[in-house]
Amino acid sequence: MTYEDIVTLLGYAGGHEQIVRITTTDRAEVVGIPMSVDTDVAAHEVYLRPAGNDATEIAISLGSIEAVELV
Repeated sequence: MTYEDIVTLLGYAGGHEQIVRITTTDRAEVVGIPMSVDTDVAAHEVYLRPAGNDATEIAISLGSIEAVELV
């Protein structure tokens, strides 16, 4: 998946509160709803609320994301 495709899909999913499955370059999978996508060079990450856990937010580097799909 291209960087542009990843950012576009994460932005869409976050704007519509859709759950995504993110696969990282080390083959880890994280499922949740994107809360924000920060493409600024200083941050360069997506903040994700894991499915079923409204109290937690995870930051994942955009550079470590290999693929994103809607669940």
